[in-house]
Amino acid sequence: MSTMLADAPNAADAIQPKSSPLYSQIRALLLQSMQRGEWKPGELMPSEVELSQRYGVSQGTVRKAIDELAADNQVTRRQGKGTFVATHTEAKSQYRFLRLMPDVGVASDEGPAQRQILACQRTRASTEVAQALNLKAQDPVVFARRLLSFGGVATILEDVWLSATVFKGLSAEQLLKHSGSTYGLYESDFNTRVLRAAEKIRAIAAEPESASLLGIDVGTPLLWVERIAFTYNDAPMELRQARYRTDSHHYRNDLS
Repeated sequence: MSTMLADAPNAADAIQPKSSPLYSQIRALLLQSMQRGEWKPGELMPSEVELSQRYGVSQGTVRKAIDELAADNQVTRRQGKGTFVATHTEAKSQYRFLRLMPDVGVASDEGPAQRQILACQRTRASTEVAQALNLKAQDPVVFARRLLSFGGVATILEDVWLSATVFKGLSAEQLLKHSGSTYGLYESDFNTRVLRAAEKIRAIAAEPESASLLGIDVGTPLLWVERIAFTYNDAPMELRQARYRTDSHHYRNDLS
């Protein structure tokens, strides 16, 4: 069936004839509902039966759409409870985007990083930052710099840029007090959810400022990681540039 039930809650949800598979269209409609806030992060979604009735498609089509969302970490299935919108506020999500792992043990053994906020201020976007965040040069942005330590050893130096319009009022106190991941803070305080991220990695030598903050010698090898995080509609919402020490940690990426 290629049309939606007449009593569906939103006419914008109507399925239009397209070349893409029907389950991909349902996946897109489910994402639209999440973006509108109909189902917020951490909330239970309607059952597959209810969704199949809503969209006028088979339960198998809905299941396949949800399978894809689950594979992309956008929803979470819980045995006997149903399907929930994924959230960065869950403890297990804190390590989803953290790729720097200790050489001995696992990241969770180290516990949460000790955070020091070195800067959090409103500024203007450079050409580089504006391009990364799909803004105009000189648009207002929030710039934050923080130092992350594990076991009392400064390990990661991060610079972060965010749209000042979306993250209006973000303060150093918020960044310091939030106990979970930064992406959980974006979600809970600014209604902005990170869905995916793209990274570029290269080896660099520590310059004087980074060396001083990380407690290492100038010229010490570091990993430089630039990440752009995206929200719904593949809109960029965060630019992050980090310098990683690798004398006791390594960058890990599982491929499948």
